Amino acid sequence: MKKLALFAICILISGSAAAADFKIGFVNTERVFRDAAPAVRAQKKIEQEFAKRDQDMQKMAEQIRKLQEALEKNSVTMSESERRNKEREFGELNKDFQRKQREFREDLNQRRNEELAAVLERANRTIKAIAESEKYDIIFQEAVYASPRIDITDKVIKALDDKPAGK
Repeated sequence: MKKLALFAICILISGSAAAADFKIGFVNTERVFRDAAPAVRAQKKIEQEFAKRDQDMQKMAEQIRKLQEALEKNSVTMSESERRNKEREFGELNKDFQRKQREFREDLNQRRNEELAAVLERANRTIKAIAESEKYDIIFQEAVYASPRIDITDKVIKALDDKPAGK
């Protein structure tokens, strides 16, 4: 379906006298997510939200590492039951860590997706406003290649940076 639409656009552009009036733009969404002020603020917000949990995960990983080192170092001098208890403790702690790590990643990804969806919504409104005010016929957000001549990403990023958060 997309290929058919692109083919139709190419035919229109190449075979029509009105093609000179046809205006195409391209926006690199990845750059918008990386460089626009709302995206940067969203990333900082997420980092702040998850900083405590990240520190807790790092402490837990360190605790596991130390327990493993102690087990390896002292296993020869430990009694059989003491060694089994330490190994069991290590296994349970490791399993708990992996579960918490998985939950952390899932929560982080969900929050990132929520924040990026809000940024994308604002970016799309901004792109539409630029398209209407500058009389673009079509603006693409995904392309294998886009000429720098039609790339309006910088214009979109600047418009997003100038726009207050609620607009």
